[in-house]
Amino acid sequence: MTLFETSSMSVAFGGLRAVDNVDIAVEKGKLVGLIGPNGAGKTTFIDGVTGFVPTTGRIMLDGKDISSSPAHRRAAAGLGRTWQSLELFDDLTIEENLQVAAENQTLATFIADAFLPLRSRDHSGVQFALDVLGISNLRGRMPNELSQGQRKLVSAARALAGRPKLLCMDEPAAGLDTQESQQLGLRLRDIIDAGITILLVDHDMGLVLNVCDYIYVIEFGHKIAEGTPSQIKKDPAVIKAYLGSASQESND
Repeated sequence: MTLFETSSMSVAFGGLRAVDNVDIAVEKGKLVGLIGPNGAGKTTFIDGVTGFVPTTGRIMLDGKDISSSPAHRRAAAGLGRTWQSLELFDDLTIEENLQVAAENQTLATFIADAFLPLRSRDHSGVQFALDVLGISNLRGRMPNELSQGQRKLVSAARALAGRPKLLCMDEPAAGLDTQESQQLGLRLRDIIDAGITILLVDHDMGLVLNVCDYIYVIEFGHKIAEGTPSQIKKDPAVIKAYLGSASQESND
């Protein structure tokens, strides 16, 4: 079942098309990668589908057209994301960081908070995120007490706390060493097993090729290839544009 898809989606800044008529489809329960060289338009694609920059074309989530919806409505519909800059609240504990993200703010909840500031809240999403990523032991810690790898997991947990249908992850392995990246890969599969679908953007080819079920490749805003990891490793256009001669030699 297709959970998410784009049709002829484009993002333009003046005369520059950073994303140009890109079609992708993400099946429910799958971990799908989006890769490409620096400047290919990967983050811009995520910015577009999550509503942070204007787009043309069509964006569908769970059978509904969200192309004209603002970012907060796309999030409420089940489209979550992480950011390259973690932007954790350093004066809040890890659990409190997740509680902020889990709150579904509406006009009704805003009014309720004003008159009933001590009202009970549903924090089941917080515990769900902590359990899935195996970081319940960090709940009382402060962000500045954590390693970079742990901070990355907290960032993912914060997005998971809202229980999205699709989680768009932007460079979660950036700044991680090999061991931390491998651990992240295991946690990404745990997220899939918990019923959350993932669209993953990352430069760590070892991570992407090892954990993804399917991969799309873009260059200069255009989709140039798609396929399984084994197909992508052998695709001439991908090797030329992104993987480089070293990958080609490893397949000889």
